[in-house]
Amino acid sequence: MYSTCIFCHSPLGANEAIEFFPVGRRLAFDAAKGRLWAVCRKCERWNLTPIEERWEAIEQCERSFRETKMRVSTAQIGLGRLREGLELVRIGKPLRPEFAAWRYGDQFGRRRRKHILLAGAGIAAVGLIPLFGVTAGLSFGVAAQLFRLGYWGDRFYKRTKVLALVRDDVGRALAVRIEDADATVLLPPTSSEPWGLRIAHRPHPGEGVKWWSPSTDRAHTDVRGESAMRAAAQILPRLNRQGASRSQLEEAVKLATTEDDPSAPFDRAARSPRAAWRSYGVGTILTLMPMELRLALEMASHEESERRALEGELEQLEDVWREAEEIASISDDMFLPEEVTKKLGELKNRTP
Repeated sequence: MYSTCIFCHSPLGANEAIEFFPVGRRLAFDAAKGRLWAVCRKCERWNLTPIEERWEAIEQCERSFRETKMRVSTAQIGLGRLREGLELVRIGKPLRPEFAAWRYGDQFGRRRRKHILLAGAGIAAVGLIPLFGVTAGLSFGVAAQLFRLGYWGDRFYKRTKVLALVRDDVGRALAVRIEDADATVLLPPTSSEPWGLRIAHRPHPGEGVKWWSPSTDRAHTDVRGESAMRAAAQILPRLNRQGASRSQLEEAVKLATTEDDPSAPFDRAARSPRAAWRSYGVGTILTLMPMELRLALEMASHEESERRALEGELEQLEDVWREAEEIASISDDMFLPEEVTKKLGELKNRTP
């Protein structure tokens, strides 16, 4: 049983109401299709649970939802709150657009509110640093240096923090940092291959480039097909961190649900006449796409990931959880000398 979000790696929390699944403060379930999600209250993303942990928990969720009086429901979707504090989202048989709007509305809205708060705090800090600096007896020059120090600290964080581990077409792990995500390019299909992504990532050990070197410290790898779809699901939330307004969400839902095939929005975007112009003949830089289209691509990528998991590829779902731990270990080991890392590995493998 997993206890952390596979997207933002935050704890999912716990509950005492569902004996067979005591993880999460908000659970979403679809009894007809046998689906159970633990909803992260930090990023509002839906974590699909392993199939062997669903059935009894879904039955208990259904009973608890029907027994509680604190609920609001439509014919398709309901939200209930148990006395223990657990929130239950009951999915009936909603149309695809309605389900997409319900599922993504909270997370995109929360991202938007968080972005507005952070932007406001940043503007306030820029304006107040000189004022408080003078009040504290510091010169404008010293205050400016403090601001510059904060700026370069943020740059250093983005250049070292690993955002995701992306698997290429042969299964090799590519460490995508926060700064690398902004350089992701959507590639058009060829005569023999489907659409793909050009992934910017940290060079592999032994390639002759140090992690602390200038902007040349970046490698690029092209992935296509299922590898590209999995990579999109990991990278797009970073690019869509500003969230969306209600009108943007409605437009994104329309773009994502026009066709049943989740890869169709990617194929359309990659074939767009403006795509080649935007990135000098290579493909489409994702950060240059309209916000509504990027949101639609994120929705489609997550639907495709769940579809594969529900069709029996549960090992992929477990791999995602393991990669969350691997990302954390990469970040932890980034600043350790190679000799120390090697010695730690020997100690971990030593039998008592």
